[in-house]
Amino acid sequence: MTGQVLQRPFERWLAYAFLLVTGLIMAFPFIYMLLSSLKNSSEVVQVPPQLFPENLQLGNYLEVISIVPLGTQLVNTVIVTFGVVVGWVITSVLAGYAFARLEFFGRDVLFFLYLGTLMVPFAVIIVPMFKIMVAFSWVNKLVALIIPWIFTAYGTFLLRQFFMSIPKDLEEAAMIDGASRWGILFKVVMPLARPAMATLATFGFLYAWNSFLWPLIIISDASRKVVSQGLIDLQALYAVRVDLIMAGSVLAVLPTLLVFLLAQRYFIEGVASTGLAGR
Repeated sequence: MTGQVLQRPFERWLAYAFLLVTGLIMAFPFIYMLLSSLKNSSEVVQVPPQLFPENLQLGNYLEVISIVPLGTQLVNTVIVTFGVVVGWVITSVLAGYAFARLEFFGRDVLFFLYLGTLMVPFAVIIVPMFKIMVAFSWVNKLVALIIPWIFTAYGTFLLRQFFMSIPKDLEEAAMIDGASRWGILFKVVMPLARPAMATLATFGFLYAWNSFLWPLIIISDASRKVVSQGLIDLQALYAVRVDLIMAGSVLAVLPTLLVFLLAQRYFIEGVASTGLAGR
């Protein structure tokens, strides 16, 4: 026992060293991208490569914004992402609570059928979805990037598992006090489900912000493109200007990084909590 206690500090520092090295390896591509965005065009392609720039080229970011309407595209992306995230949370909360607590005919069968949609490849539904967008006259409109994606089987499953981990005694006590189902959902269940909802919102943000294939199909108007399309346009126009491509990539990645860092605590709590309900 004494030997084990003496080894614990060493094992702890060894674990810290391993995590530090692993973290640096994982973060190195992002660090290299950031430093490359601050170099001039000759320094980026220099052999052997040089990690740090000799002179910071902050003008690369202004040049990217002037070449591609990245500002407008960032605003479009924020609008689309906000709509998708709000839709994910609302529909997943309602559906997840219904599948977890309400008793109705065919509930489990309907849930597994809904969950089975996760196995349908996106390529299978592209043509039907495009025809629906044409029928609604939503082609080249941001609404086409929001409405089809506000329903998510993954989010429903995530919140259902979390709701099932909440003791029913809390809801029964609220019913005795005269609370309705809606009152229980909004005043009892949802406050307890904040970590799971934050986790879902983080996933929804990353999904909507990085979406590329569907915007590429449905949006061709330059004023309504999102940032992922703008990066492709930038690469097509200035393939040899790696510094500009890196600057555009930093502008696209930075919001997702900030959101993940701010929601990291809720993300960890949500994953840990939803893993408790295995039934």
